[in-house]
Amino acid sequence: MMEIAAVPFSSCSKEAQRNYQDWFNFADSDGDGRLTGNDAIKFFAMSNLPKQDLKQIWAIADSKRQGFLGIQEFIVAMQLVSLAQAGQVVTHDLLNADLDWENLKPPLMEGLGEKLAKKKAKSKSVESDLNGSKKLQPVKASHWLTSSKTSKQDSASSVTSITDGLKRLYIQKLKPLEATYLFSDFVSPLLTNSDFDAKPMVMLLGQYSTGKTTFIKHMLNTSYPGAHIGPEPTTDRFVVVMSGPDERSIPGNTIAVQADMPFSGLTAFGSAFLSKFECSQMPHPLLEHVTFVDTPGVLSGEKQRTQRSYDFTGVTSWFAAKCDLILLLFDPHKLDISDEFKRVISSLRGHDDKIRIVLNKADQIDTQQLMRVYGALMWSLGKVLNTPEVTRVYIGSFNDKPLSEGATGPMGMELFEKEQEDLLSDLKDIPKKACDRRINEFVKRARAAKIHAHIIGHLKKEMPAMIGKAKTQQRLVDNLEDEFAKVQRDSHLPAGDFPNVDHFREVLKGYNIDRFEKLKPKMVQAVDEMLGYDIPELLKNFRNPYG
Repeated sequence: MMEIAAVPFSSCSKEAQRNYQDWFNFADSDGDGRLTGNDAIKFFAMSNLPKQDLKQIWAIADSKRQGFLGIQEFIVAMQLVSLAQAGQVVTHDLLNADLDWENLKPPLMEGLGEKLAKKKAKSKSVESDLNGSKKLQPVKASHWLTSSKTSKQDSASSVTSITDGLKRLYIQKLKPLEATYLFSDFVSPLLTNSDFDAKPMVMLLGQYSTGKTTFIKHMLNTSYPGAHIGPEPTTDRFVVVMSGPDERSIPGNTIAVQADMPFSGLTAFGSAFLSKFECSQMPHPLLEHVTFVDTPGVLSGEKQRTQRSYDFTGVTSWFAAKCDLILLLFDPHKLDISDEFKRVISSLRGHDDKIRIVLNKADQIDTQQLMRVYGALMWSLGKVLNTPEVTRVYIGSFNDKPLSEGATGPMGMELFEKEQEDLLSDLKDIPKKACDRRINEFVKRARAAKIHAHIIGHLKKEMPAMIGKAKTQQRLVDNLEDEFAKVQRDSHLPAGDFPNVDHFREVLKGYNIDRFEKLKPKMVQAVDEMLGYDIPELLKNFRNPYG
C-alpha cells in the first residue's frame, strides 16, 4: 500500500496532546482553529531557536503549503521544535525516523507557563463577572452597523488561508464576469465552495483491460465497493473512489446534488451520464489525502461513438480540469491508439503538465520485447501528443502479484522497482502540491474567462442595430477563426489561451448573439487587478513567515 508521509500525530501521548491543544488555543489569537504567520512568529519565538531552524520547521509542518497550521500540523511543529532543541538537524526525513514519538518531551517555551496562567486567571475573572450581579450593557447598533468600506476591510483581514482567499476573490471579482458572459455554458460550470475544498484527484485513463482498476486496488492494498476486474470491458462507469466513514456506493444522481461534493458540474451531462457515474466511499488513510477516478475503458471502432449514451470525451475533459494527475495506462499487447482514444487524449489539451504515461503489465514480456514495445509506444504517442518535450513513461507491473522474474530477468526486476518508486514518489507529492495546483488552475481559469468575455463582447459589437441580424450572426459563426484573430490583435491577448474554435462554434450556434452583453471594461479590469495584485498579495501573506 502506498503511504503518504503523514505527521506523527497518533504517536503523541494523550497528555502531550492535551498540552499542545492548550498551547494551540493560546497561540491562535482569533480562535478560528488556524495558526497563521504573525501568531506563529510570536509563539515560536519562545523556543529561542534560530530563524533558519524555525523556517525549516514551518516548511515541514505546513507540507501542503496552505499558509497556516491546524492542530495536527501544530503538534508536528512542536515535536520538531523539541528535537531541534535536543540538537537534532531538522529535515523532512525526521518524520519517518525511528524515534520514540510517544515519550518525546514537549519543547521548552520560555515564559509560556506564566502567560497561560495569566490567561486562565483572566478568563476566570470574566466568568465571575458574568455570573455576578453586573448586568451586560446592550451593544449599540453603531458597533456592528459599520459602513460597507469597513466591513470589506474586515472581511479581507479575516481570510485565514490561501483557499479562503481564492474563494473570496472568485465570488467578488471572477464569478460576476463568468455569469455575465455565459462562461459556464461555453467553457466550464461556475465554481462552488466544494470545488475549492476538494482533495487532490488522480484520474486513470486507458483502453479496456490495461489495469486501471487493479492499479487503484494496488495503491489501496484492498478492493473498493463496486470494483470489477476482468479481461473484458468490466468497468462500464466513471467511479470516484474517495474517503468516507463506511464502505458504500453512492449513485451519480445523488452525488451530483450534494453541496459538499465537487461534482455538481456533472449535471450538465444529463441523466444518461449520471446513471453511469458513482462514488465509492471507504475509510482508508491514503484516501484522506487523494481521491482516485476510475474510468470506463476506451472502446475501439464505432462502439465508442455510438454505444455511449453520453459525451464521453466531454466528461473526460471535465475531470481533466479538476484532476491533479492524469495517468494514461497502456499494456504491451494494446499499444494501438484508436481514433477514439486519440480524441480522448486530445481533450486533455491544456493539461499536458498533469499527464503521466504508464506502461503496465510489462513483466509479461522479456527484456528484448520490452525495448521494442517501449519504442513502439513512444512512436504512437509522438503522433498524438503534439508536444516537443518527451513524455515521462513509467514501466512496471502495478498489481499485487509478485513480478515475473522469469520473463524480465534480474535487470528488468531492478528497472521495475526503480520505476515504481518514481511513480509512487510522484503520487506522494500530490497533496504537497495541491495548493500550488489550485492557484495555477484558478489563474488559468481567470485568463480563460477574460478572453471569453472579450470574444463575447466583440461578437455583440459586430451585430447591427436593426437590419440583417440573422445574416450577420451566420457570417460571424462561419468566420469565427477570423473573429478570434481580430480579438487577439485588438486586445493584445495571447493566441495560446484562446478556446477551441470548433467547440466554441458548436455552442455558439444555439445562442442569439444579439442578446449577449457588451464588454464591460470595469469587470475585465477587476480580473486584471486580481491577477496582477490580489493573488500575489494573497500568496505573500501566506508564505512561510520566516522567509
